[in-house]
Amino acid sequence: MKYQWDWQIFLQDTGGGETYLHWMLSAWGWTLSVAGLGWVVALLFGAVIGTLRTVPNKALQLFGNAWVELFRNIPVLVQVFIWYYVIPEMVPALKSVPSFLMVVCALGFFTSARVAEQVRAGIQSLPRGQMMAGSAMGLTLPQTYRYVILPMAFRIILPPLTSEAMNIIKNSSVAFAVSIAELIQFAMQAQEETSRGIEMYLGVTVLYVVSAFAVNRVMAFIEGRVRVPGTVGAAK
Repeated sequence: MKYQWDWQIFLQDTGGGETYLHWMLSAWGWTLSVAGLGWVVALLFGAVIGTLRTVPNKALQLFGNAWVELFRNIPVLVQVFIWYYVIPEMVPALKSVPSFLMVVCALGFFTSARVAEQVRAGIQSLPRGQMMAGSAMGLTLPQTYRYVILPMAFRIILPPLTSEAMNIIKNSSVAFAVSIAELIQFAMQAQEETSRGIEMYLGVTVLYVVSAFAVNRVMAFIEGRVRVPGTVGAAK
């Protein structure tokens, strides 16, 4: 029997004074919030950890390597459960922290391990002369990293960072496991209430595609603006 599409379902009242379309857009906002804050955490920790893996200090390198191996090799969904159920039992003060922030930490730290690997690769791809130039100018090691090494490395790794930024939007779907009202949670509940799962999941799919495409365009714009002058695609 041919499936009867019913796109009007999005305009139907949920029984709570709002339509399913309004509910879906609200869920989209939660998805973008989780992904956006997670991305900030990932960039901050990823930049620091990736840098530590390249400094001439065995202890710092070991710490950086341990961070990457720990957070990269544990599935993100498992990390969400650990942050939500296990860590608050170990640190009772965290029981009052909203589940939204716990998911942000789990997603951010998971992605930070991947960002750290990109940062390490970007730094190690630079000619050794960059470090030597910083020393010749009288810069300390931290100053050399801040003013010479990291600006160049981040320009190099912007393309893979674009993929990570898109991935974190998709990975934010794990928030449904702890009842965050994001897109997957919306689709599951709306399907149960309306029995129109195809329409609901297609609507959610469209929003994921739009989100990922928007991130891709923003990162491409940034890449064009900060590319080293004289290279292919550099902004004029």
